Amino acid sequence: MLVAAVIVAALFAEYVAPYSPYDLDIGSMLQGPSATHWLGTDELGRDELSRAIFAARISVEVALVAVGVGLVGGTLIGIVAAYFGGVIDLGLMRLMELLFSFPAILLAVVLMASLGTSMLNAMIAIGIIFIPGFSRLARAATQGVLRQQYVEAARTVGMSDGRILLREILPNIVTPLLVETAVAFAYAVLLESALSFLSLDAQPPEPS
Repeated sequence: MLVAAVIVAALFAEYVAPYSPYDLDIGSMLQGPSATHWLGTDELGRDELSRAIFAARISVEVALVAVGVGLVGGTLIGIVAAYFGGVIDLGLMRLMELLFSFPAILLAVVLMASLGTSMLNAMIAIGIIFIPGFSRLARAATQGVLRQQYVEAARTVGMSDGRILLREILPNIVTPLLVETAVAFAYAVLLESALSFLSLDAQPPEPS
């Protein structure tokens, strides 16, 4: 319920927030919580509650796009590696293990330094971090599906590799991917917060 409330508040921030997150009130600087400002004000007199609500929107947007990048990229790599095997599987999985060997926050900082400081680049950087995890999960799930008789039947009737991947394999590995997506979303919010703390995400005066 709490997570749902935060997401709803982020989506409808304009209607939920009592003030604009950018409005300055020099006469109300650094006030404590009160009936006027429930969470107090910052050093420029801006309402902290309003800034927190709008900051939640940024975190949710970054997490959604980043997890989407990781899910799509990782799933594609995983099912292709498992389906074709051999040199393709070996090459793709070694690349994923190389990415997986770096600490997440270090890899994010390196990617942000290469791509530049912006919210879009933060989404891409965090998404790249999630690709190895999704690819390994998709590969393992695909290997299990490949042993099923309906996949062999599809090959026997001459179905193309693309149709087998999209119609026979992908729908049957969705469940574990959805579970991983939920876990990754929470982790993406934490990574976005870390990048924001290092000034590599939203730039002032954007709330974060």
